[in-house]
Amino acid sequence: MKIIAALSRILLGCVFIFSGFVKGVDPLGYTYKITDYFTAFDVSFLSPLAFPLSVLLCAAEFVIGMALTLRLRMKLSAWAVLLFMCFFTVLTFILALTNPVTDCGCFGDALILTNWETFFKNILLLAMAVVVFTRRKKYEPVYRPLIEWICVAVIAALMAGISAYGYHHLPLLDFRPYSVGADIPRGMSVPEGAPSDEFKITLYYEKDGVVKAFDEQDYPWNDSTWVWKDTRSELVRKGYQPPIHDFSIVTVDTETDITEEVLSSEGYTFLLAAYRLDKSDREAFGKADEIAKFCRENGYGFYCLTSSLREEIEAVKTELGLSFDFCFTDGITLKTIIRSNPGLVLIRNGTVLAKWHHNDMPSAKELPANLLAFALQQHADTADRRLIYLLLSVMILAVYAFFEFRSKP
Repeated sequence: MKIIAALSRILLGCVFIFSGFVKGVDPLGYTYKITDYFTAFDVSFLSPLAFPLSVLLCAAEFVIGMALTLRLRMKLSAWAVLLFMCFFTVLTFILALTNPVTDCGCFGDALILTNWETFFKNILLLAMAVVVFTRRKKYEPVYRPLIEWICVAVIAALMAGISAYGYHHLPLLDFRPYSVGADIPRGMSVPEGAPSDEFKITLYYEKDGVVKAFDEQDYPWNDSTWVWKDTRSELVRKGYQPPIHDFSIVTVDTETDITEEVLSSEGYTFLLAAYRLDKSDREAFGKADEIAKFCRENGYGFYCLTSSLREEIEAVKTELGLSFDFCFTDGITLKTIIRSNPGLVLIRNGTVLAKWHHNDMPSAKELPANLLAFALQQHADTADRRLIYLLLSVMILAVYAFFEFRSKP
């Protein structure tokens, strides 16, 4: 039983750490998911709470996971993980039955699960939580209470700092199909032989006042006494869906689709993604206009992509005196491309070379003639920041391993 309890504690802790971390690095992404939940359950008035809930839930998951693996405040941790799993197991069962959203978002964009897969996963985790809970009084403290609370506070502060960085800049890890290095046209393509959607077609015919359902093989196509009333299709099996399936760029002025033109361009193209102009950072548009002028001088492309209405676009252009072109793109797509409003993306031949949050957007004077080298340097700087956090994580794990093996089982 001790082995089962230890495995349950460590596995449960690792899952919570992973779940809290991959969502915590991208707090806006989880905010969008929580907002989807509020909309699906018709409580949209709670949407202003989505962001603080996102940060709080991610930090709570991460702290609970670390507390379980490090055996910190085990009685409290056992209660927390049990209540957590009871609530989310019931919630995911409701989601599996009603399917208001197709992806629960429990692992962010790092791992996509269906609602039923999530429910069965939660059943297993709930069983582990019960094992940990029943043995909560048998875990001997590893540290003194004050030291344990300090550890919990440090872990919570670390996760909060990672979330704050992801909000004010860009996520340290990008699991989306528009990450730096992604080939957008390839992400939009469907491999040869990939399964397609399968539908069940039901035909409804009426005879002598009675409506009867038929399938495509046995409907009375040659019997004039039957009168067709309706045809319905039901998705039986979902086929392959490419990672990028809703990307398009349509000009505001002429309503021309220029997606292929932009993605196939051999020159550099800047895309300023602003899914809602009324919520966009105004100062960033000034920088963006200078970059647009730089692009015109050097023969590069520059487009602002938004899902706002034409009237809003004209109002912003007039208010800020903007000289660049605006295009329509789906709002959800823009929020997926970059977690910033607005955010700047540099592409060439459809490949994402660099991305900037509006807080980190370069000025036109910083942009060199060799944009590729500039983009690579930006990517290297981001990699350095990731390395720092990785080393910090390794240090925490090393400290954990040291105290875990020297403490009593």
